[in-house]
Amino acid sequence: MADGLTYVQEAVKRGLRVDDFAPRLSFFFNAHNDLFEEVAKYRAARRIWAREMARRFQVQDPRSAWMRFHTQTAGCSLTAQQPENNIVRTTIQALAAVLGGTQSLHTNSMDEALALPSEHAVRIALRTQQIVAHESGVANSVDPLGGSYLVEAWTNRLEQQAYDYFDKIDALGGVVRAIEQGFFQREIAASAYRYQREIEKQVRIVVGVNDFRTAEQLSIPLLRMDPDGERRQLERLACLRQQRDNELLATRLAALRQAAQGSENMMPYIIDAVRAYGTLGEICDVLRGVFGEYREQAIV
Repeated sequence: MADGLTYVQEAVKRGLRVDDFAPRLSFFFNAHNDLFEEVAKYRAARRIWAREMARRFQVQDPRSAWMRFHTQTAGCSLTAQQPENNIVRTTIQALAAVLGGTQSLHTNSMDEALALPSEHAVRIALRTQQIVAHESGVANSVDPLGGSYLVEAWTNRLEQQAYDYFDKIDALGGVVRAIEQGFFQREIAASAYRYQREIEKQVRIVVGVNDFRTAEQLSIPLLRMDPDGERRQLERLACLRQQRDNELLATRLAALRQAAQGSENMMPYIIDAVRAYGTLGEICDVLRGVFGEYREQAIV
């Protein structure tokens, strides 16, 4: 949330009117297993965003205060053991996202801890969304759990905890300085460590992993990649580089390099390079040549 508000602040500093771009902003959230906590998380996030857009930026367009967000179910919750259990996990997570007001949804496939998803697993993930959307009735209300003592209490608690984080980040000098000091990565690493220790000590039960285990063999089909796929893609890339206007591309990449060295908006130059069939790698190489490559601080 603090990161998003910083993006808005930087855009305003560059001269953009907040109501010209804020209605198009969107977030990408994760959905995990604790259904009521997840619902409260989304409700708190929407409330914070609306309040801060009005307070910090005095938005006039009501859409500028709307938090649009996509949700993906939690990949880190998927287990290689008893992968069919992941269907249930994904269903709970998808339900939480819809109850919390998500605008779009991605449901993970049951086999993603093992391989890229198979056609069979993808279809089950899709059907999960469709059953939630068309058979459960949960999408028929804007805020179906609003007024629940539990959900309202959790929403208030998570909102206050978010503001506590804002205070910590502000004390470090803002989001950019916090990134430079490794604050976010330390928080993520500490959270992951606590989570793993809870599993190892069985404080947190993960069905099929640290309890309710079986010795059965894997029974679901896994995707097998076509070994010729890489060769075909390399052939297409070589053909592209041979047929495109490489002189035009060189000119546009040079223009991008010059823009990157100044303070211009680089997006038009990037689009021009793409229209000349520049590849993602070639465009990134230009930007790496100007800005270098970000190296994350080692977090212990």
